[in-house]
Amino acid sequence: MAIHSRTSDRVTVLTIDRTERRNALNHDALEELDDAIAAAVESSRALVITGEGGHFCAGADLTELEDVGFTDRLAEVLARLAQAPITTVAAISGSCMGLGMQLAVSCDLRVVTDDARFAVPVAKLGLMVNHWTLERVTRFWGEGAARHMVLTGTVLTADDAWRLGFSQVRGDLDAALELAARAADLAPMTQAGSKLGFDAHGGDHAEVARYEAAFAEAWSSDDLTEGRSAFRERRTPQFQGR
Repeated sequence: MAIHSRTSDRVTVLTIDRTERRNALNHDALEELDDAIAAAVESSRALVITGEGGHFCAGADLTELEDVGFTDRLAEVLARLAQAPITTVAAISGSCMGLGMQLAVSCDLRVVTDDARFAVPVAKLGLMVNHWTLERVTRFWGEGAARHMVLTGTVLTADDAWRLGFSQVRGDLDAALELAARAADLAPMTQAGSKLGFDAHGGDHAEVARYEAAFAEAWSSDDLTEGRSAFRERRTPQFQGR
């Protein structure tokens, strides 16, 4: 098994374990990851993705990949991760390159250790990532840093990630788990609906309509009643997602 999953207190941790390749993913590992993400969405309120052995993910395993079919399947898996209705956290250490960067920008939040390194080295290989990836890298790093990595193959550091806002927390897996646990205690309908809003663009009426529907649902939910009651009673709310 290349992907290990464990769940505790409504938080699932998925660990990529291909340490012989610095956790680069091949076809089989990608399928395992997709299945694990789907299972986590069904059973958890938050998801953490990390890597074994000091590296997050060094990219795609180019020793096994020969055509664009892998990238098409990867796009589906990344979309599932990005569209997950729960809060997702990337716990990043060591190499976060190529496909690793794609996983990182598919998550909502990023926790980064001081030894983390980031790159999108497509120009060194003569290939390209899809437009969705370029758009996400640009949103989370800023256009200057995105062009720097993509066009020149530059490797950025944990300090760069913090300075440019790509990282929300500096720390290790424990820090990522603490962040995920905090999210797991909050109102799931609010989180799921807000994620729709973050990804809704003004020109896409269907995306905006989905956000507006989620907005209306949240304002008529039992969770809103519970949140107001807990506020008045000065207690911790117990949200049920309905």
